Amino acid sequence: MSTGPQDGARGRASDMMVWFDFGGVLSPPLGELFRAFEKKTGISPEQLRLAMEDVGHELGLPPLAPIESGAMPEAEWTALLSKALRQRWPGLDQSRAHWDAFGRQWFEGVEVNAPVAEAVRRLGEAGFRVGVLSNNVREWEPYWRAIISPAGELDFVVDSCLHGVRKPEPAIFALAQRTAAAGATDCVLVDDLVENCAAAEAAGWTAVHFRDTEQALRELSAVTGVRLCRLP
Repeated sequence: MSTGPQDGARGRASDMMVWFDFGGVLSPPLGELFRAFEKKTGISPEQLRLAMEDVGHELGLPPLAPIESGAMPEAEWTALLSKALRQRWPGLDQSRAHWDAFGRQWFEGVEVNAPVAEAVRRLGEAGFRVGVLSNNVREWEPYWRAIISPAGELDFVVDSCLHGVRKPEPAIFALAQRTAAAGATDCVLVDDLVENCAAAEAAGWTAVHFRDTEQALRELSAVTGVRLCRLP
């Protein structure tokens, strides 16, 4: 979804458009989410990751591409995921996994990365345009939208599943630029995946590779000139 107020809806200090990833940036690290899912279901991170890879391999796509591109509904993908788990681990107890409501279970109890949410708000208050550029799943939108609500008003959201393109495909960066009516040199991406940052830079953007919160906010502070962390 591409949403947001028209240009001029709030004062702008810069033409810079700062795009934040959701998973692993505004949300906790992905490893933490996998471990939380294990507590809920008994399915280990390794088991879930391998099953996701198996599903992608079967379809000839990267692991999450079928649902992040909107090509496959969640229910169809989770049925394949459950099947892949049974094939690798026939005795694995899947009874606690809610395959008919995977997104709801996955995001249950997940909270926003509060310092990053604060950084989004500070940039917006300083007159920068801010948005989310995310590989995400159509059925998961109510959950991740609720999680990021502390980040406040966003100018734009570009969600892969609604457009049929996903990071690191060049087309999604072009789409984000058109959505924000921004030049490549005005766009900044904060993302936890190296390949997404590399693709953004190849498109002429500035990228901040999110490795941890303190490091990313320090680098983003340097890019924007706005102090985004309280650390000395």
